[in-house]
Amino acid sequence: MKPRLARCDETAALWRIRNLAIRHGCQTVYPADVIAAWTPDTLPLGYFEAVKSNPFYVIDDPEHGVAATGFLDLHSGSVEAIFTLPACIGKGYASAIMQAIIDEAKKRGFSQLTLAATPNASSFYQRHGFSVVREALYPSALAQADLACVEMVRDL
Repeated sequence: MKPRLARCDETAALWRIRNLAIRHGCQTVYPADVIAAWTPDTLPLGYFEAVKSNPFYVIDDPEHGVAATGFLDLHSGSVEAIFTLPACIGKGYASAIMQAIIDEAKKRGFSQLTLAATPNASSFYQRHGFSVVREALYPSALAQADLACVEMVRDL
């Protein structure tokens, strides 16, 4: 399983993975109405731009096709959108994407990575060398709410 760069024509499928992962993984963290607002089926234009303008990685699963996503935001130096289809959790896909992002950041000369994790995902990032900076609220325009998050950092 080797991450590859996403193609722009896959953007709708990547958005679907994001939504399914949030709906599955965050159901004990955020209220159902917030999750519903945060995961609209309609693809926002900004997501297409993220895929087009950043190193946006995916992993293909033999049974499910594109099954995991994640990217390095080149503007902010942050890790974004690491999501795995619920049916593919536990196969190491997110870890492989995380490593690809770390390698890409090093190659581009970043000295540090940041991210804002949902509380249910913070232990995943800690296993990959990230440290907790603080608990915070992330203002989400999509969710129309301030989402609890864990701000994290990793030196490279």
